[in-house]
Amino acid sequence: MTSYGGQPAARSGSRTNGLAIAGLVCGIAGFFFFNVILGPLAIIFGIVGARQSGAKGGRGMAKAAVVLGILDLVVFAILMIVAANNGGFHWYVGG
Repeated sequence: MTSYGGQPAARSGSRTNGLAIAGLVCGIAGFFFFNVILGPLAIIFGIVGARQSGAKGGRGMAKAAVVLGILDLVVFAILMIVAANNGGFHWYVGG
């Protein structure tokens, strides 16, 4: 394969798994937004990404996605426990 100008394009021997990247993004975003939705998605994407990468390496990002997804669910559980112990979330309308 050649790039612009007729020079051979540099090829990398390793490819990053797209599902592992998606899981990692879901896991990181889950700390800030919709952790009850993005946490399980990160776990699913991480597991499927790890299975696709097989024994050829590159499983670190998929493992990180699974760990972050689990942490998202733990954070959600902690937030729910704190909200339940404090009487829930109430809007205060002045007056």
